[in-house]
Amino acid sequence: MKLDLNHLYPFIGREAIQSYETQVAATYNTIYNRTGAGNDFLGWVNLPSETDERLIADIEQTAKELRKKSDLFVVVGIGGSYLGARAVIEALQNHFAPLTGDRPFVVYAGHNMSEDYLNELLAVLDKKDYSLAVISKSGTTTEPAIAFRILKQHIIRKYGEEEASKRIIAITDKARGALKQLANVKGYKTYIVPDDVGGRFSVLTPVGLLPIAMAGIDIRQLIAGAVEVEKLCKNNPTLNGNIVSEYAVARHLLYNMGKTNEIMVNYEPRLVYFSEWWKQLYGESHGKGHKGIFPASVTFSTDLHSMGQYIQDGIRNLFETVISVERSNHELRIPMEGEDLDQLNYIAGKRLSEVNHKAELGTVLAHEDGGVPNLRIEIPEVSAYVLGQLIYFFEMACALSGYLLEVNPFDQPGVEAYKKNMFALLGKKGYEAQTEALELRIKN
Repeated sequence: MKLDLNHLYPFIGREAIQSYETQVAATYNTIYNRTGAGNDFLGWVNLPSETDERLIADIEQTAKELRKKSDLFVVVGIGGSYLGARAVIEALQNHFAPLTGDRPFVVYAGHNMSEDYLNELLAVLDKKDYSLAVISKSGTTTEPAIAFRILKQHIIRKYGEEEASKRIIAITDKARGALKQLANVKGYKTYIVPDDVGGRFSVLTPVGLLPIAMAGIDIRQLIAGAVEVEKLCKNNPTLNGNIVSEYAVARHLLYNMGKTNEIMVNYEPRLVYFSEWWKQLYGESHGKGHKGIFPASVTFSTDLHSMGQYIQDGIRNLFETVISVERSNHELRIPMEGEDLDQLNYIAGKRLSEVNHKAELGTVLAHEDGGVPNLRIEIPEVSAYVLGQLIYFFEMACALSGYLLEVNPFDQPGVEAYKKNMFALLGKKGYEAQTEALELRIKN
C-alpha cells in the first residue's frame, strides 16, 4: 500500500506538508494519550491488535453453524451498523453473487424505511431459509427497530419461537438497552458493541466481523491487514514516512486552499460500497460547526461519461483521492478481428486491466491539468488483508484530520435534529410542543 502525491505537488509543495511535522506528532499524542475531544470513543485505535482470539474463533463458529442452514443472512442495521460489513462483502464477493448459487447471500434491512423494499424482502424470505443479525447499541434506533420488529414476527411465524431464537443474533450493548433486554429474555446469542467504539469505526468489531464471516470471507486476514497499519502509526507517530499522516495533512492543506469537496475515485465497481463507508466515516466525523470537507464518490470510467465533465471543467473547489488497484483477480484480453470495424485492433491482445489503468492515468493527468489535485492510494489487489489496511488507514487519518480541523471527530450532534422532528410529527410522547410548532410551519 502506497500514497502517491506526485499529482498533488503542483498545487501544494512538499515543504507545505513538511511544515506540519510538529503538529502531527502532537496530534498523535492527543490520540494515544486520549486527551482530545471525544477521547471516550478511541477504542478502535488498539482494536485490531487487541482482538481476542476467543472472540474470532467464536464468530467463525457461529458463522459456520448459521451458514449450514441459511440461504440468506439478513443484516439489520443503519449507518456504521451495516456499511462497514457491506463495504467488505461487496468488495470481495462475486459481482454476480445472487446468480452463482453460493450461500448464504447477505442482504440488508433497517437501513431505510421503504415499505416496498421491506415487503419485497419478506416475499423472498418466505421462500428461502434465513437467519439474521440485528445490530444496535440501544435497540431503539427507528429504522432498524422497525425492520427488526417486522422481521422478528416473520421469522417466528416461519420457524417457531424456539428455532427463531437460534437464528437471531443480537449485536448490542453489553448490559443496557432494549435490544440487550430482549436478547436476554428470548435467549438470542449476543455479541458486544464496545462502549468506546462508535458505529462508523465498528467494522472490526462483531458489528462487521460476523456478517463478513457469514459471507465466507477470512476475517483473520482482514484484522491482520489492519494490524499492519496500526503498527505503522504506533511505531512512527510522525509525518515523515507515514502515509496516514501525509494523507491527513494533504487533505487539510487542500481544505485551507478552498478545496472543500473530496471525491473518492475507484476504477473497480467492487469498491462502490467501500466509498459509501468512507463517506459516512468522514462526513459524520468532520461536518460540524459549519466546517469540514464534503465527501463524495464516483466510479470511473463509468462516471467519466456523466460526472467527468463537471470534475474537469466545473467549480474548482474539489480534489480527488483515487484508489488505484494494481492487479485484477482475473485475466481477460481483447481479441483481434479481421475487419476491425470497431477500430479496436490497436489494443488487441492487451488485458482489459491495462486499458483500465491507462484510462486511470489519462484521467489523473487531465484533471490535474484542469486544476483538480489528485492523491493516489495504490493497493496491490482487492483482498481481505488489503481492505483491512485501508480500513485502519482511513480511520486513523479521519481522527488526525478531525483534530487538525479542531472538531470532535467522534460525535454526531447534527444527526439528532431530523430524529426530533420525525418523533414530533409521528406523535411520540414527550414531543407535543414540537409537534404543534412543526405542524404550523408545514401549514404556512
